[in-house]
Amino acid sequence: MLLEIAALTKEYKRNKLPFYAVKDANLSIDTGDFVSIIGRSGSGKTTLLSMAAGLLKPTSGAVTLEGSNIFSLSDEEMSFLRNTKIAYIPQGMSLLPNLTVLDNVRLPFYLSKQEGDAAEKALSLLEQVGIVRLAGDYPKQLSGGEQRRVSIARALINDPALLIADEPTGDLDTETTAEIMQLFGLIAQNGTAILLVTHEPDMVSYGNRVYVMNAGTLTEKK
Repeated sequence: MLLEIAALTKEYKRNKLPFYAVKDANLSIDTGDFVSIIGRSGSGKTTLLSMAAGLLKPTSGAVTLEGSNIFSLSDEEMSFLRNTKIAYIPQGMSLLPNLTVLDNVRLPFYLSKQEGDAAEKALSLLEQVGIVRLAGDYPKQLSGGEQRRVSIARALINDPALLIADEPTGDLDTETTAEIMQLFGLIAQNGTAILLVTHEPDMVSYGNRVYVMNAGTLTEKK
């Protein structure tokens, strides 16, 4: 199993009383899986993804990637894991405005020792997502859909085993949303597992498994 989430819980205090953003979540993902999580805003979806990506430490429970509990790793080991094994696409736009499209995509390549030509690989990914013609442009010159494609290409530059995406189509029109979701489907077919959060029920048809998040509780939809 690639990723296993076991009894994952994140507890906060509200007026000195416990409040569970996520409570006892269980989820397993294997290579090539495309898992969607749906739920309303505030249901705990982003908190769950942040813990799955190692960005937020849980109150209890475990996140195991390829057999290792990621929260037992040192800060250096965790950073290396996030740059090589787990790719995370947050909500909104996350490109660096002072870098070209090409430089945005190849940036993670230099954050840890990699083999190969960063520019060649970045251009290949930009071609895969359909925007290689924009390699020399800057983020401010791109549409929302084009920026999202750049984010996806950047996430794939180090060949991650798992791609985590938080509301990747939330600010896109219907046509662009369909194109992005089809792209995620192709990525999963190529072997990269995908864990995607959305509040749009129509989007779950692109994946092979669906979970529902409600008030911090995660349930698989049959």
